[in-house]
Amino acid sequence: MADPETPAPTPGSVTISTASAERAPFLYFDGVSCFGHHNGAIQIELAANLLLPAGHGVRVDVIQTAHLRCSLAAALALREALDKSIAMMQQGQAQAVEIIPDVKN
Repeated sequence: MADPETPAPTPGSVTISTASAERAPFLYFDGVSCFGHHNGAIQIELAANLLLPAGHGVRVDVIQTAHLRCSLAAALALREALDKSIAMMQQGQAQAVEIIPDVKN
């Protein structure tokens, strides 16, 4: 979620179509299985754990959920967005800890 007090940057004359938002896929991943670069493109493979029943237990398979490819500029922008999102989340968690009163039984 974007910070409501910080306006989104407007990258020059680029306008993002509002019609594309409903069609964009959601990517979920538990980790990065591998990464590298080829011909000037950053390559990152996103993976998720898949739980499968196996007899009386559970087997965990790791499956690829996305193949991320981007330019160096796009990778830097993604890293900045992730860093800012993590900072927002950590700030919110710190505030939540301060707000919750101690409970005594």
